[in-house]
Amino acid sequence: MMNQNVDTLRRLYERFNAKDIPGVLAMLTDDVAWANGMDGGHVHGHDGIRDYWTRQWSLVDPHVEPVGFSEADDGAVLVEVRQTIRDGDGNRVQVDGLKDKMVGHLFHFTDGKVARFDIVESD
Repeated sequence: MMNQNVDTLRRLYERFNAKDIPGVLAMLTDDVAWANGMDGGHVHGHDGIRDYWTRQWSLVDPHVEPVGFSEADDGAVLVEVRQTIRDGDGNRVQVDGLKDKMVGHLFHFTDGKVARFDIVESD
């Protein structure tokens, strides 16, 4: 099952970096809980994510590159990610909680779709 979930996550990161919201939403449950990296907490459901990303992308141009995948004890998938944040001109910026760094992304799945996404900060 992990290989199938990793394949889903590779497509999810590809679609996110392409700013293809419908493409990403197709891989999420309708009631998904998605970590809000800018303000903290979570946004919920497809409409919440669409609003969050539309706002985020009006402020910054994020890019997330997965560099490693591992399975957590509960079956979730932990992804080590290189996160880069740029402004519209390609300059490095820091906005709210978003900045260039390595970070962990933890995904829980239900029936092959992402049901919950959390950010796991590194020290």
